[in-house]
Amino acid sequence: QVQLTESGGGSVQAGGSLRLSCAASGYRSTCMGWFRQAPGKEREGVAVTYAINRSAYYTDYADSVKDRFAISRDSAKNTLYLQMNSLKPEDTAMYYCAAGPNQWIGCRNLKRADFGYWGQGTQVTVSS
Repeated sequence: QVQLTESGGGSVQAGGSLRLSCAASGYRSTCMGWFRQAPGKEREGVAVTYAINRSAYYTDYADSVKDRFAISRDSAKNTLYLQMNSLKPEDTAMYYCAAGPNQWIGCRNLKRADFGYWGQGTQVTVSS
């Protein structure tokens, strides 16, 4: 059974930092991503990582989070991370991790429909 479990969300003030984690079990994917969904808005891709081999990865980010967020993964623990710095009120959303397609081109597109496994989400709230 595939299971993705996010943790690390919370409430912070603008300018603060949070680190999200996503523990995966029952499945290993070359492509893993983070999405977020704010109330009344579509779910959007935030960051993605694609394993080239055991120690090298491609990564890509939405323009809105570039230079502030960093995605990483620990293959030994089968865990995905999202380090979020310089948080802004507009980063407030439910954050989801997801497993995506096994091709970099499809992976980096960060299309919700291409990601087959999802976690339940962790809430991030940034106050001004």
